[in-house]
Amino acid sequence: MRTRLLPLLIVLMAAVLLALGVPLAVSVAAAQQQNVVVDRIDDTARFAALAQFVTEDGQNERKDTLSRELASYYEVYGIRAGVFYGNGTPMAHAPITWVLPEAGEVREAFEEALLSRRSHDPRQVWPWQRNRLVVASPVIRDGDVVAVVVTDSPTGQMRSRILHGWLIVGAGEIAAMLLAVGAALRLTGWVLRPVRILDATTHDIATGRLKSRVAAAGGPPELRRLARSFNEMADNVEDVLEQQRAFVADASHQLRNPLAALLLRIELLALELPEGNEEIASVQTEGKRLAQVLDDLLDLALAEHTEADLGITDIGALTAERVAAWSPTARAKGVRLLGDCPPTTAWADPVTLSSALDAVIDNAVKFTPEDKTVEVTVASNGATSTVVVTDHGPGLTDEELARIGDRFWRSGRHQNIKGSGLGLSISRVLLAAGGGSISYGHHEPHGLTVTVTVPRSPTA
Repeated sequence: MRTRLLPLLIVLMAAVLLALGVPLAVSVAAAQQQNVVVDRIDDTARFAALAQFVTEDGQNERKDTLSRELASYYEVYGIRAGVFYGNGTPMAHAPITWVLPEAGEVREAFEEALLSRRSHDPRQVWPWQRNRLVVASPVIRDGDVVAVVVTDSPTGQMRSRILHGWLIVGAGEIAAMLLAVGAALRLTGWVLRPVRILDATTHDIATGRLKSRVAAAGGPPELRRLARSFNEMADNVEDVLEQQRAFVADASHQLRNPLAALLLRIELLALELPEGNEEIASVQTEGKRLAQVLDDLLDLALAEHTEADLGITDIGALTAERVAAWSPTARAKGVRLLGDCPPTTAWADPVTLSSALDAVIDNAVKFTPEDKTVEVTVASNGATSTVVVTDHGPGLTDEELARIGDRFWRSGRHQNIKGSGLGLSISRVLLAAGGGSISYGHHEPHGLTVTVTVPRSPTA
C-alpha cells in the first residue's frame, strides 16, 4: 500500500512545487531584464540630453562631447550606442563601424522612437538565447523629434544572472522536495503502521494463532478505533470457537461411556444368539465405527485447542520410525511399505507430526491394493522439508482432490472402507499449528501423492 500511496503524494507535491517554482523562475528572469532595461533607458535619456543641443551641421563642442561619451560607453560596457537623425544618418555613434540597419529589431525600435514614443519593452531573453537587448529614446528639441538614441546591448551577463537565480530557485525546490518526501515518508509510515500491524495480526489469526491481538496505539483515530473493534471481534470469534471446541470435546467424551456400555451389552447379547448371526455382527461393526468417530472428534477438538511444542526435529528419523511401526499392518494386507528417510531436520512438533504421518500412511495402506507399493520419501528443499507419501491405489478425481481433507468427507467409491473421514482433517490442523501444510495430487498412472511440508526454521 505504501508503494502506491507514496508515489501519489510525491507527484502531488512535485506538481505543487512546480506550480510555485515556474512562475518564480519567470519572475526572476523578468526582474533581471527589467533592471537592465531601466539602466539602458537612463543611459539613452542622458545621451538624448546631450544630443538636444547638437546642431545639424554638427560643428560644436557638444557633438564632440557626445561622441566621446558614446565611445567611452562602448569601451567600458561593450554596448553599441548611437544617435541617428530621422533619415537614419548618424549624429554620433560607437563603434564607428556600427550603422543603423535597414530592418530588424534595432530598426523597429528606431521607428517607434521617431513617433515620440519610447520603444516597447524588449522580448524576454532566456538563458539559452543569445539575443541582444535594444532600447531607443527620442531626442526632442522644441517639441519635435530631431533624432533617436539607440542602444544595442549584449545579454551575456544578464543571462548569467538569470541562470544563477534559477539555480538558487532550483536548489530551493530540491530542498523543499526532499523535505516534502521526508514528511511524506513519516506521514505514510504513521498512517500505514497500524494497517501493517492489523494485516500481520489478521494473518496470524487466519493461520490459527487466535491469541494474536492488535496494539491499538499510534496512527489516525479512525485506525485506532478499527484496531479496538478488530480486537473485540477477535475476542468474540475466539470465544465462539472455544465454545464449539468445548462442546465437541464434551459431547464426544460424554457419549463414549454410554456407547461403551451399549457395546458391552451387545457383546453379552451376542453370547445368547447363535454364532455367526449377521444382524448382531452388523450392529457391532456400526457401534465400533461410531466409537471411532467419537474418538476422532475428540482428537480433532484437542488438536485445535492444543499449542504445538515446536523445536528442531529430525523428521528423517521420525518418519523412518513411523514407517517401521506401520510395516506389520502393511504386510498383513499384502502391501509393500518402503521408506527413503535420510537425516533431515525441520522445525516441528514431533508428536503432532507423528500423528499426521500416521493418518497419511494409514490412508495410503488402507486404499492400496494387495501386491502394490506405498513409498515414503523425506527430502529438504531450501526453507522447507517434505515427507511425500505415494500409493498405487485407485486415486481420486480432480473434484475429489478439491474436497479431500474436509471434515467427514469420504469418496463415494470408498464408503465401505473403515474410517470416519476425520483423519486428514486432524492432520491438517496439527500441521497448521506448527506452520506446516499438507497437499494432495495425482500419481500417474494411478494413485495418490500426499505431501507433508514443514518449515526448516522458525522464520521460514
